Amino acid sequence: MKTKGKVHKYGDNVDTDVIIPARYLSTGDAEELKRHCMEDIDKEFAARVEKGDIIVAGKNFGSGSSREHAPMAIKASGISCLIAESFARIFHRNSFNIGLPIIENQGLVKEIEKGDYVEIDFEKGSIFNITKNKTYKIQPYPEFVQRIIQSGGLGNYIKEKINE
Repeated sequence: MKTKGKVHKYGDNVDTDVIIPARYLSTGDAEELKRHCMEDIDKEFAARVEKGDIIVAGKNFGSGSSREHAPMAIKASGISCLIAESFARIFHRNSFNIGLPIIENQGLVKEIEKGDYVEIDFEKGSIFNITKNKTYKIQPYPEFVQRIIQSGGLGNYIKEKINE
């Protein structure tokens, strides 16, 4: 399982209120959520993001409320992976539950810059920064986690397992 895209970079403590502002929580429609994703921290994000892009951020990404809308909005916007120094626990769980890959790694955040193009190989456990021609080792995803992500989330994965 691989992904490749341009980096959008943010700092520490990006909370769920700026990922998807509370004024948009009356909907669970992914198309509506993606139009407002990150708008309180980066007004141009929704217009600039492309399918496959990657968010890199500092510590405590996804802190705040436990709203599932935050990872839903990010995934709907086209982001293929999040890399952060650390994630809020409930955001971490919600991301995997909907099939949004995340990578927790302190060293990478300092190495990868806004606008860099990176390719992530979840199976081999590597990130190749195409812009800087540099490879970083990460912990490979276990096969069952890859299958959850490829299924589009935990619910779909369980349905597939039941139907096997």
